[in-house]
Amino acid sequence: MQEETWELFCRVIDNYGDIGVNWRLARNLAARGRRVRLWLDDAAPLAWMAPGRAPQGIEVLPWAASEHAARADEVGDVVVETFGCELPEGFVAAMARRKPAPRWINLEYLSAEGYVERSHGLPSPQSSGPGRGLAKHFFYPGFTPRTGGLLREPGLLDAQQRFDRAAWFAAHGIAPSGARVVSLFAYADADRERLVERLADAPTLVLACAGGAAPAALPAAVRWLPLPLLSQAGYDHLLWASDLNFVRGEDSFVRAQWAAKPFVWQIYEQDDGVHAAKLDAFLARYAPGAAMARFWHAWNGLADWPDALPPLDAQAPLAWRAALLEQPDLVTQLLEFTRAC
Repeated sequence: MQEETWELFCRVIDNYGDIGVNWRLARNLAARGRRVRLWLDDAAPLAWMAPGRAPQGIEVLPWAASEHAARADEVGDVVVETFGCELPEGFVAAMARRKPAPRWINLEYLSAEGYVERSHGLPSPQSSGPGRGLAKHFFYPGFTPRTGGLLREPGLLDAQQRFDRAAWFAAHGIAPSGARVVSLFAYADADRERLVERLADAPTLVLACAGGAAPAALPAAVRWLPLPLLSQAGYDHLLWASDLNFVRGEDSFVRAQWAAKPFVWQIYEQDDGVHAAKLDAFLARYAPGAAMARFWHAWNGLADWPDALPPLDAQAPLAWRAALLEQPDLVTQLLEFTRAC
């Protein structure tokens, strides 16, 4: 049987979440025997996100070159358009000439809203343009059995169980000294000043991901340690080592759920305010409790700050992860879906 080729298209917008998801997807597909061509308009973040040689089966290519990849016999078996990035017209025209036509997937952003279940798997026949005659299918990640699930590579939980927290701290020259360890990955507009005030209720070590400026003044109980840019594996280790994780966007949001530690999500703010509904849709499913939900709202600028950090519930993230593990992971579902469509 000929090796199946997957074409992944990604535009790096501004916060690297898109390329992070694409790289995890590419690695997962390659580990399952697929040949992957990853078309990027900016491959520079991979230098720190995935240092070293690309895994066998993955080829990273410049987006601009895809416009000229016009031979139909060069188009792969499955084409994945991630996050509405809009494929180059020349490549779509080659897709339309290919016999048989490739399976065309639009991998959407993650959301807990109800429309995801209604829209997952729906076809979008192309009646005009270079892709006339093709059908694009919408594939929605999600948190319920009627969605495409979440990215999760085989062996993830086993790797976490083998993780040595103390050894990781020692290898990175970090000395928690009994303090609560908090990882912080946040957008530039996050209110770090009010956050550290709430973290001052106990000795706390903040491990701040690159780009996170320290507040002008730190309470005596809070230490702030800036971190360099971390690889994807390094970021997972940070989540596993911390007692509380502040995450943002989509990729780190999903990884925090697999880490199964208490976490707070900063959603990407949208001009029309729809991010508030998206945040509430997830909170309704995750149900962290009224006090923690209010804290999430405050962190996202949607409510007044509470006087204190709510108590951390270590069991809720474990129960949530157990429920997610009952669903097939995204790549397993994507492979099944593309075989059927």
